[in-house]
Amino acid sequence: MEITEKKTSPWLIVFRIIFTIALIVCILFIFHNSLEEGTISAARSQAVMQKINALLAKVHLGPLSQHTVRKLAHFAEFLLEGFLLMLCLRVYTKHFVRHVSWPLLGGLATALMDETIQLRIAGRTSSVVDVWIDFGGVTAGLLVALLLLLIVRGITSFYSIKKENRRLRAEREELLRQQREDRIDIDDRPRHTDRRNYL
Repeated sequence: MEITEKKTSPWLIVFRIIFTIALIVCILFIFHNSLEEGTISAARSQAVMQKINALLAKVHLGPLSQHTVRKLAHFAEFLLEGFLLMLCLRVYTKHFVRHVSWPLLGGLATALMDETIQLRIAGRTSSVVDVWIDFGGVTAGLLVALLLLLIVRGITSFYSIKKENRRLRAEREELLRQQREDRIDIDDRPRHTDRRNYL
């Protein structure tokens, strides 16, 4: 007996390519930031801090210190990585909840490599706290993506059930219509007089 393989949807292939490339770009961006020397990184953080504090001042909040901005930046870039890791997992397997440990380990590995890189860059430091901040960002990104995926799955399941119910109702109505037609056909047949009535 020949088993026919189910073809992969072209849209799924497109999403695999998009999310995989986005994840690679995100990781490269993280490593690129870690490869910057301390003076360059500090100047960039200073510029970002001034822009953020200018925005916060308009709503009467802040100001944030450069240290806080740097930690938030770490958290944000790893949050994006965690989000993309989860989306990548989803487009490669339907059982993304069961295999959630894979992106967690991938995010932790990236955080460890990121902090290891900074050990060898002039003017940069590395700490266990930063690893935890990075991993916290990955976990937050995973949870956001997981929540969105579960919502999408719930919505699609709801509409699939609704569609199936409509199909079943249509089949039931067709069956009832056919039964009514058969009954009419039976009623319209000529009735033969019983010959025994003439005896």
